Amino acid sequence: MDTDFLVIGGGIAGVSVGARLSHLGRVTVLEAEQGLGYHASGRSAALFDECLGAAEIVALNKASHSYHATENGGVLSDRGLMVVGRAEDAERYEADRVHMKLRTLTRDEAREMVPILNPDMLAFAGLNEAAWDLDTDLLIQNFARQIRGNGGAVLTGQRVGAIARTGAGWSVETAKDTYQGRVLVNAAGAWVDEIARMAGVTPLGFTPMRRSMARLPAPGGHDMTTWPMIEGAGERWYCKPDAGKLLVSPAEEHPMEPHDAYADDMVLAEGLARYEEMMTEPVTRVETNWAGLRTFAPDRLLVIGFDPHTPDFFWHAGQGGYGFQTAPAASALAADVVAGRAPEVGAELAAALSPARFA
Repeated sequence: MDTDFLVIGGGIAGVSVGARLSHLGRVTVLEAEQGLGYHASGRSAALFDECLGAAEIVALNKASHSYHATENGGVLSDRGLMVVGRAEDAERYEADRVHMKLRTLTRDEAREMVPILNPDMLAFAGLNEAAWDLDTDLLIQNFARQIRGNGGAVLTGQRVGAIARTGAGWSVETAKDTYQGRVLVNAAGAWVDEIARMAGVTPLGFTPMRRSMARLPAPGGHDMTTWPMIEGAGERWYCKPDAGKLLVSPAEEHPMEPHDAYADDMVLAEGLARYEEMMTEPVTRVETNWAGLRTFAPDRLLVIGFDPHTPDFFWHAGQGGYGFQTAPAASALAADVVAGRAPEVGAELAAALSPARFA
């Protein structure tokens, strides 16, 4: 099958960049698993907050906000983000308060919103109302629909076995078929360096980091519909209501080799203990748990652009924990670079995210 853009990876990175490139030529997305968004994209906390991340990521968040709010009817719904801290978390809380633009709450105000907060431990609380749940599955499907609507293909169960150069670009072999493309787009998440090696391109040194999650029954049977997401100051843990249950994460970042990640029981227990000390309701049962790999470049910024030594090999990688919230602006930047247009997000931000910074 011949195509203009061969995109490896069917998570949010791959389908979003594929959707943008589908306006420039024929796109084929190859996903190794049987469904889209199987790995990190399927294990996200699913929150959109413009203030999360480094300055460059915040810029992408802001540039993505309108798309998330309006495109295809929007994918956002009200949530809010509360940061809480103990007396010993004063410095961590203050840094979060400034960076995340938190409105300081009294102990009573915080407990009125989340009645299970432990008054004996709660020394600091702040709220950012400008944080929303993000419908991750809907966003992925909207982008995939755009690819198909523009004549492209989104193919699952297509684990890449070999990549070779051809006179016209690239040949990618899977167990099911061989695909030809003019430009190879590497959006393979935790596997981006492995894909680069297959293609004979120098890896950039990405590190997959495990992040675990537990699903708990509603604490004390409370109705959590209006509760915000809650984060321990300095991101020591976080929790988020989800379909009548409570998701709790230790917020760990442990380097891993690329694999189908799973939670470490001890790490999960330690994170649940940090959460539990701030609550009046004990953890009585974990219904299920899982983990995902958030993949970072050496400087923890996204990598978007053509490889400086292999000009028909395009990196769309290093989303870390910010793939969904940055997807509209990051994928638009990718299309601008491919099309040779002035980047809508600005030349300075485009240069900061270019793989040329590692050359």
